[in-house]
Amino acid sequence: MKPSLKISAVCGLLLSSCGVYAQAASTDTQAPLSQNMAQLIAQGKYLAAAGDCGGCHTIANGQPYGGGRAFETPFGTLYSTNISSDKQHGIGNYSYQQFVDAVRNGVAPKGNLYPAMPYASYHRVDDHDMQALYAYFMQTKPATQPNRENGIVFPFNIRMGLKVWNLIAFDKVTFTPTTNESPLWNRGKYLVQGLGHCGECHTPRNFMMATEQQHALEGAVVNNLNAPNITSKNLTQEHWTFHDLFQFLKTGQSSKGTAFNDMYIVEKHSLTQLSDHDISAITSYLLNQVPPSSLEVSKPKLTSLVASQFDTKLPGYRIYMDKCSGCHGQNGQGTPNVAPALQNNATIENSNIFNTVAVLSNGIERQSYNQEQTYYAMPGYKNSLNDQQMADLITYLHKRFSSQITTTTAKQVAAVKKQLAND
Repeated sequence: MKPSLKISAVCGLLLSSCGVYAQAASTDTQAPLSQNMAQLIAQGKYLAAAGDCGGCHTIANGQPYGGGRAFETPFGTLYSTNISSDKQHGIGNYSYQQFVDAVRNGVAPKGNLYPAMPYASYHRVDDHDMQALYAYFMQTKPATQPNRENGIVFPFNIRMGLKVWNLIAFDKVTFTPTTNESPLWNRGKYLVQGLGHCGECHTPRNFMMATEQQHALEGAVVNNLNAPNITSKNLTQEHWTFHDLFQFLKTGQSSKGTAFNDMYIVEKHSLTQLSDHDISAITSYLLNQVPPSSLEVSKPKLTSLVASQFDTKLPGYRIYMDKCSGCHGQNGQGTPNVAPALQNNATIENSNIFNTVAVLSNGIERQSYNQEQTYYAMPGYKNSLNDQQMADLITYLHKRFSSQITTTTAKQVAAVKKQLAND
């Protein structure tokens, strides 16, 4: 369950009524059968990874699924809950129907869930997968970690208003295969729209903070970063190949760059745990392409382009050599297990400078998948580079390492910084 802070704040638009928590119905229909339970649990574990449940419900050095991850909203701090099988703090007492109501409909036994829990996407999860998820979560190791009290301020901490949001903005769309597409493509559609809940971050929202499905996957600003447009049209325009996207999703890195911030969490806890078949399905759906006959995951090749006389005369050259070359290399070739290459980097290649300014301003925390794949923390330069210097650096990065030939201005940088400060 990846974070989506703006949607968690939607209750603020609607909390005009007060009342007690609503109780979910518990009919225990279609509960998992005891036969083949081991197989069902194994499938549920895999599906929990596909849904990134651990990414949101496990904190650093905390108990698995013990909750406690903080999500900052305009109305205060929201904390993820304990979803282990613990009967006191977790969901160990949930009936199957209560589990379904919480995951698919956002209604738990103690009341409506904030839509930071992406139940609008999980509503597409089919019955068999719901049974597998329930079987898995009911046997997870109990986490004795108590739930933290949300820091949501009055009146936004009154959850009855979420019923209004559900009535108006929750479409309750179920998954429907596209008949003229392949089973692999439809599997990708199911994962992207359902458990993967990619649209929760990559789709813009309307004034009700509901996703605008007519602009599905066209990108949105979430947590001070631009979740980019990942429609097949835009990915093709940005020269993502099937191999590059497959490798990025499978490993968190490719010749187009590396995952960072929230996407790094999704990669580490979710996408890197999926099978090659499902990664291929997601890639096929996003690119709207048939996979090539052979597909191998390989380490990105480091490039080394010697700076031309023109490059060295750009105002940003000296800034790059001072601030960036130590990790990314004098020629942007990158350093294994330290920093990625900049040539063909998707963030730099993007004409929208939002993420470039955000990363240069705030830096990136250390990212580690395993001993063989890790990246050092990148410092932020918001206090050491003024708007003009940052604009000069971005212009240099664009003209040196991408196909972008426009000159970035200090005014453009200042506008992004202002937006970052206000979000």
